[in-house]
Amino acid sequence: MTKKELQMVVFDMAGTTVDEQNVVYKTLHKSIVAANVEVSLETVLKYGAGKEKHQAIKDILKYLKSDKINESELIFNNFKQLLSIAYATLDVKPIKGVENFLLDLRAEGIKVVLNTGYDRKTATMLLEKLKWDKKVHFDAIVTATDVKKGRPHPDMIFKAMELLNVTDVSKVLKAGDSAIDIEEGKNAGCGITVGVLSGAQTKEQLEEQKPTYIFESLVSLKDIVLNNFN
Repeated sequence: MTKKELQMVVFDMAGTTVDEQNVVYKTLHKSIVAANVEVSLETVLKYGAGKEKHQAIKDILKYLKSDKINESELIFNNFKQLLSIAYATLDVKPIKGVENFLLDLRAEGIKVVLNTGYDRKTATMLLEKLKWDKKVHFDAIVTATDVKKGRPHPDMIFKAMELLNVTDVSKVLKAGDSAIDIEEGKNAGCGITVGVLSGAQTKEQLEEQKPTYIFESLVSLKDIVLNNFN
C-alpha cells in the first residue's frame, strides 16, 4: 500500500491517542473488587482491555469463574459512576506528538477516525477535555455503544467506513494498544494493523495477534505513513 492508497486510519483512544493514566482499567479493577471479587489489575488488563466495558466485566468474571457474573450489570453501573468521578478531576492529555500527527494526516487527505470501547458519553467527555474538534482533529468517532457488536467484531470500523464513504477496507489502517484492537482490524480486513506500547498491554500480548507493526507510540507510525509508505 502507498500513501496515496491509504484512505482512512482508525485509532483507539485511551492508551493510543489519549494519555488518561490508565484510569479506566484502574476504575474497572476497583469496581470489580468492590463486589468482593479477588482479581489483579493485570488480569483486568489482559481480559478487559479494548472491550466495551460491560462486556469486559463479564469476560473477566467468566475467566475467574465467579458467581458474581449475574451481578455484572450492577458492577458496570458502579464502574460508570466511579469513572465519572475520576474523569471530573483527571488531567487528560494527548499522547506526546499525536495531536500534530492527526492534523498532518488530515492535511494529506487521509480520514481520521477515533474508535473506542467506551460509551458515547465517556468518549465525548474525553474529547472535551482534550479540546479536540471534529473536522479539525478527526473526521468521525465511533464508540462501542454506536454498534450492535463491539470488539473484536469489526462493526465499529465498518460503521466508520459507512460514515466517511470509504468502500475498500484494504485501504484502512487500524491502530491500538490492545490485542483486541489488532483482532478488530484483522476481522474487518484492514490493510494494515498496528499495535502500540503506550497503553494497556505488553509487546508479547500484542504479538499474539500478529500485527503488521508494533511501535512504542503512535507517533512512530508518522514517518512510515507520511513519508516512506510503500
